Amino acid sequence: MTTRRSSIKAAPRSQHKPKKRWVAKVTTDSTHPPAGLFTKDAATIARTLVSHKVSPKGPSSGMRMLTYFINRGGKNLTTARRRELEKAKKLLSQSITRQPNVKAV
Repeated sequence: MTTRRSSIKAAPRSQHKPKKRWVAKVTTDSTHPPAGLFTKDAATIARTLVSHKVSPKGPSSGMRMLTYFINRGGKNLTTARRRELEKAKKLLSQSITRQPNVKAV
């Protein structure tokens, strides 16, 4: 018994430009990380984002800032920079789980 391939072809993809990313439209100004923070090493980034001066609502706010920055960078981040930022996320996550009075958001 042989199998037959369908003679129905897939519809061609549209030829227009891809849509802009949602992250480009965000203009919030709720937190103020120091200029150039995300170009530093992972430990410095995590330590700074945990502080209440930068993240007044706690380290979870710092994690959201870091994730937002990674999303905003998208394909333009180098592999080394993305690796360092992901390492900072891991360190920040560890500091969040160590805090005894963290409320779920």
